[in-house]
Amino acid sequence: MTIRTGLLGGSFNPAHGGHRRVSLFAMEALGLDEIWWLVSPGNPLKPKQGMAPLTARMQSAIEQARRVPIKVTAIEREMQTRYTVDTLKKITVRYPKRDFTWLMGSDNLAQFHRWRRWRDIARTMPIAVIARPGYEADAVASPAMAWLRRYRMSAAQFRQGTIRSAPALVTLRFDPDSRSATAIRQADPNWASRLSTYSLRDQVTHRIVSTDEAI
Repeated sequence: MTIRTGLLGGSFNPAHGGHRRVSLFAMEALGLDEIWWLVSPGNPLKPKQGMAPLTARMQSAIEQARRVPIKVTAIEREMQTRYTVDTLKKITVRYPKRDFTWLMGSDNLAQFHRWRRWRDIARTMPIAVIARPGYEADAVASPAMAWLRRYRMSAAQFRQGTIRSAPALVTLRFDPDSRSATAIRQADPNWASRLSTYSLRDQVTHRIVSTDEAI
């Protein structure tokens, strides 16, 4: 039986309740069975300064994902992928019995045209965009939205499986959540020092994640 799986990528520096809340909202709205949080070893569009060790970021995510159908993984490091387009291609090949959906906020849609081979990302799996306050105007006016607009469908159509192929775009309205990783870091610069920086078990691959080697 096909498992409908949402993929939410990010630095999770740190993970917080907003990540959990928006994931559970997307899961219900789209009829997903579970969600994987892809904790990135390094985001090409974000500075390395201020980035906590991968294991600390994973530990923060694991704590936020307790008791709900969310799995935390550093699969990008294992697959040696740096860009989302390569990650998604490899994941779909490795897990052919899963139906994947890429989840992202409207802030990411606003700059999606800057991502490497972003049209190939859209052709790999459906995309669900979750509204974030302050980014809606930029997202609607973005070059990526101009191209994706023709593939829009409602959440009800997606949930019912009326259309399962990609490209496909679902936009979801979500009550604003004021929590942010940036605010958490500013309020508590030493948050990572209280979490594990040694080794953790990846919840998808079940392999040990222990060091922050560059990829």
